[in-house]
Amino acid sequence: MLKFIKNHMESIADIEIYPIISLLIFFIFFVALFWWVITAKKDYIKKVSNLPLDNKNDDIL
Repeated sequence: MLKFIKNHMESIADIEIYPIISLLIFFIFFVALFWWVITAKKDYIKKVSNLPLDNKNDDIL
């Protein structure tokens, strides 16, 4: 089965670019996420972290 897939993939032209694109997307996403976490304001993080404990928005009960 793997031999069939490997032979089929080798017959596709320019397929070697897809792993590179996937790695770049993965790397850019996590670098951007890391940058957002580092530069986030402490007040915003504190406000969002207390949302599950906030009873003011409890309209269901």
